[in-house]
Amino acid sequence: VQLQASGGGLVQTGASLRLSCAASGLTFSTYDLAWFRQGPGKEYEFVAVIKWGTDATYYAESVKGRFTISSDNAQNTMYLQMNSLKPEDTALYYCAIRRWRSTAVSRDWRRYDYRGQGTLVTVSS
Repeated sequence: VQLQASGGGLVQTGASLRLSCAASGLTFSTYDLAWFRQGPGKEYEFVAVIKWGTDATYYAESVKGRFTISSDNAQNTMYLQMNSLKPEDTALYYCAIRRWRSTAVSRDWRRYDYRGQGTLVTVSS
């Protein structure tokens, strides 16, 4: 199983970016899909998740209203549309997937079964 994240870059405050994460070796069926990030000197932080089955989405308070998580299950690709970027959004962004276990939302990256290699987002002020 591989998750390949892409789409990161250097942008100015207020700009937008769209991250992609393509999966190979499995299909998204029965998996929760999530994005995490790790800023400089910081711990992993939950960003967003789509729950398998209901397609319900959940976001960290820090990105709610600015970021949108989505997926194209036919393409085994998930996305993170990031608008109104702020310098504090600067981080390595990782996609992760977790086989569905319950309706509960897991915000702990260690509970996810697979994680991509990360794509760097840098927001300048």
